[in-house]
Amino acid sequence: MLSRMTAAEVTSTSIYVIDVLVKVIALGVVPKNRRPSSAMAWLLAIFFIPGIGLIGYLLLGQTRLDRRRHARQRALNDEVTEYVRGLPRVPHPQTISETDAATIELNERLGSLPARAGNRIDLIDDYTASVEAMTAAVDQAETYVHVQFYITACDHVTEPFFDALDRAAARGVRVRLLLDHLGSRGIPVWRTLVKRLDASDIDWHPLLPINPLRGQIRRPDLRNHRKLLVVDGRIAFTGSQNLIEPGYNKRKNHRAGREWVELNARIEGPLVTALNVVFASDWDTETGELLRSELAAPAPRAGDVTGQIVPSGPGVDAENNLRAFTYLMYAAKKRISITSPYFVPDESLLYAVTTAARRGVEVELFVSEGKEQFMVYHAQRSYYEALLEAGVRIYLYPKPAVLHSKHFSIDDEVAVLGSSNMDMRSFALNYEVSLMLFDGEPVAQLRKVEDGYRAISRELLLEEWLARPKLAAYVDNALRLTAALQ
Repeated sequence: MLSRMTAAEVTSTSIYVIDVLVKVIALGVVPKNRRPSSAMAWLLAIFFIPGIGLIGYLLLGQTRLDRRRHARQRALNDEVTEYVRGLPRVPHPQTISETDAATIELNERLGSLPARAGNRIDLIDDYTASVEAMTAAVDQAETYVHVQFYITACDHVTEPFFDALDRAAARGVRVRLLLDHLGSRGIPVWRTLVKRLDASDIDWHPLLPINPLRGQIRRPDLRNHRKLLVVDGRIAFTGSQNLIEPGYNKRKNHRAGREWVELNARIEGPLVTALNVVFASDWDTETGELLRSELAAPAPRAGDVTGQIVPSGPGVDAENNLRAFTYLMYAAKKRISITSPYFVPDESLLYAVTTAARRGVEVELFVSEGKEQFMVYHAQRSYYEALLEAGVRIYLYPKPAVLHSKHFSIDDEVAVLGSSNMDMRSFALNYEVSLMLFDGEPVAQLRKVEDGYRAISRELLLEEWLARPKLAAYVDNALRLTAALQ
């Protein structure tokens, strides 16, 4: 009996010592190069959920890529910088303000790609029309088609697009396709898509694949969230829309009548070349093939809009999309209109938005009324009180629709849209791409979209929000901590 007790005591003491050592080490390791809020959330998990918190941190707490991928990404960034340096430099139009010029300079310093004048931009807010426009562009392809989407599926809505890809490949067009591995694998029609792609002449590859048997092991929630299409370096599309039908091929969505609301941009002009650089970067990272010939001839001018492509993610330093977004919020003079399915800002962005509202800028936020993702939905709601108290007007887009568009406008000067949400995941973990437009005409197009949202949305008032059930408020605040676990 005594020996058993002694053994139990030894085991208990060992566990205690290990637990203390883990916590002491965590205090010095976890906060490194991490926001205080994120570090605190991870430390709370490690301290109060022993074992599970540590395992969660080891699996999800590091944003670094594997060494091979990281080395390739750095080499590619140098190559892209050298390529951009060789492009002809065109002075900014006189319509570009000092604020816009400073934003352009910031983006170029952090993301390498310069602003380009001479573009035509057409915004498409109809889901089916967007797929049809991309299909029509592919049918015009003569040399190459570059397709990249976070979620890719072949279904009754997207099948005509895949048919167009097959027709293009049959006439000798080089068709390349990238899709996020885990993002697409979770869709019910995944196996059907793989069979179709394997049987086609499309050169396709999964982004950030996870396959332990092949040594492909990395943080499982890192995602390539970009959505883009480039045809012959002449026409491009980018925005929030994935390549899938608007109910995401899920029965529960179809039963509820739940469809995603998106916004895409059709682009002609030099920005097409910049977007092609983003695709080429991801293609090289996954395949080792740099598409030099496809980047050799910059796209010609096609309009009067000046814009800039802003890639962001673990391969780009300094959370450049967050810095640009925050700078623009502080620079706003009259109006800020934000649309985001997941508005879970860090402290800097929250202060930028609420400070703008408190200094008299009209600030409005469009979000979905419905609950599409439980944790993010409640984390987002935890910010509503601070926003409403500052004077931000919150509009709830009616359920069952999911307002998945990701864009904002500043005064009558700047329109920004793309794949990036206003959340910490998009700023620190996801590979994203944003389109910044420094011209009144795209802002006017975006205003019409925003006006349409406002016309059918319900405004959330502070009095109503403060009267919500205490249990709901508790859940919101508790899940706010999960937003910082990165």
